[in-house]
Amino acid sequence: MWEYTDVVQEHFLKPRNVGEVENPSGIGDVGSLACGDALKLTIRVDDNDTIVEAKFKTFGCASAIASSSALTEMIKGMKVSEAEKITNEDIADFLGGLPKEKMHCSVMGREALEAAIADYRGITLPMAEGQIVCECFGVTDLEIIRTVKESNLRTIEEITNFTKAGGGCGKCEEKLQNILDETLGAVKEISEAVKQPQRMTTLQKIKKIEEVLEREIKPGLRQDGGDIELIDVDGDTVLVSMRGACTSCAKSQTTVKEFVEKKLRELVLDTLTVEETQ
Repeated sequence: MWEYTDVVQEHFLKPRNVGEVENPSGIGDVGSLACGDALKLTIRVDDNDTIVEAKFKTFGCASAIASSSALTEMIKGMKVSEAEKITNEDIADFLGGLPKEKMHCSVMGREALEAAIADYRGITLPMAEGQIVCECFGVTDLEIIRTVKESNLRTIEEITNFTKAGGGCGKCEEKLQNILDETLGAVKEISEAVKQPQRMTTLQKIKKIEEVLEREIKPGLRQDGGDIELIDVDGDTVLVSMRGACTSCAKSQTTVKEFVEKKLRELVLDTLTVEETQ
């Protein structure tokens, strides 16, 4: 029998913010009833980009209900830009900890929050483009890779605890091991590169930015009829122009700053600033 903290028991027995927000600004629907866990998070955001209301509906165990309840309490009153920084570890810490076998419940909460924010911004999450690795629970390779990196996982058992992948028929264990080995190898290479930073020339920077735009950013924008074009790179300032449906979108500036800039800082250079131009 798992030992739950008093906070977990409180949020399970008396969950906060159960239900659905009326006319929500964003909806995050993750998991599946067929997989045993499902969470629908709805949020309402005001004109100041602050989450003023958050509600949930969860199908799952005590940890799933408690994690969902805790998440809604955490994000109410937060700016969207602050809420998107919440990790599954933050949710678990808020609850005073979760059994290691139940960490996937906090991961599901974080994924629902990301989905709701993406829906509010009108963008598609890169995670949605991953390839299914665990058919029993519908877990993708991109979800596994990110969780391995963020939570410093080292074994298949830990992957199962955090994502449920491999917790069904077990046929995906070989794939999980390959992903684990490749991810840990990549993390090691990145760590060594950080120790010996290399200056990027302007041409190298432009090439890398174009690669990230093509691979990580344009596919999501094009799904909604939009696009983006690189105009110029001046030092660490990246000038872009929104195309298609994005040109008339009221949230184009939010997309530029919270999606494009964030992704370029993550994958190219953390000092980059993205500005929209015609």
